[in-house]
Amino acid sequence: MRDVAIVAFAQTDHRRRTDELSEVEMVMPVLHQVLDATGLRARDIGFTCSGSSDYLAGRAFSFTMALDGVGAHPPISESHVEMDGAWALYEAWVKIQTGEADTALVYSYGKSSPGEVRDVLTRQLDPYYVGPLWPDSVALAALQAQALIDAGDTDEAALAAIATRSRAAAADNPHAQIAGPVPAGEYVVQPLRTGDCPPIGDGAAAVILAAGDTARALCPRPAWIRGIDHRIEPHSLGVRRLTESPSTRLAAEHAGVFERPVDTAELHAPFTSQEVVLRKALGLDGSVTVNPSGGALAANPVMAAGLIRLGEAAARIHRGESDRALAHATSGPCLQQNLVAVLEGESAHA
Repeated sequence: MRDVAIVAFAQTDHRRRTDELSEVEMVMPVLHQVLDATGLRARDIGFTCSGSSDYLAGRAFSFTMALDGVGAHPPISESHVEMDGAWALYEAWVKIQTGEADTALVYSYGKSSPGEVRDVLTRQLDPYYVGPLWPDSVALAALQAQALIDAGDTDEAALAAIATRSRAAAADNPHAQIAGPVPAGEYVVQPLRTGDCPPIGDGAAAVILAAGDTARALCPRPAWIRGIDHRIEPHSLGVRRLTESPSTRLAAEHAGVFERPVDTAELHAPFTSQEVVLRKALGLDGSVTVNPSGGALAANPVMAAGLIRLGEAAARIHRGESDRALAHATSGPCLQQNLVAVLEGESAHA
């Protein structure tokens, strides 16, 4: 296995609306920023991979327009996933493992503001039995939250405490969409209140991966990807136990999470109740700093929020604030698909 690291990370300031910007105009500054951080130019990148959603953009093959932000020349080796950018990072990591590239640019973006994202996400559901009922993303998360409460795993006060902690942490994150004291608010779908739900907004993120000595030359303290894996639950919600996430635990086992303690965990938990499920699956106790960036409760650009978890974990390693961090990304209703990565600083591996 080749040693591969995240050597740079950049993200937009996440906003409720960016009507004045196209996807290309939103992505370009982030791409320039992440390249500038390493001194690389577009022609130096061996592989480029993006993550986005045609459903959000409202047109087919929308990612081809975003490529204008990368540049039309010189020709590049490029791929795209109709997923969160965390899965684009996984594809880029595999590409580097094959030896076909030594560096990779990964970016993702999402503009949720133009439409009703709660309705758009119903397109992920089983089209025969669940989709026709039109349960939106908040209603499905509420089913999961109520199952946790009924099982005695949490209560509404504990969920509110998660929201308070996350948004307090986001006060130190200049890119967060919301931060500081946020009222619990009214019920959106019981038992979830406004404060238990993620903000709707627009944003983008990008990272650069590099292998071996190339990574060391580009970054004073690379965030080495020591393990990465992703797994998926059954598509049908009726055959899943919503209070557990076996796919997260299995991915964590294969990524090596349980080999040694982690000091930081960036969890992609758009709803407070989902952090409860993830903490249990990952065996996280009070010694682990969870979502110091504020997590998806502070900014949740669909299709970029998972990549941001990897980037935020890597940035803490770059700054020397973490030695061994866990990063998690999810996609689909009720934590259907989950990716887990372990990132380490050089000293942690020595």
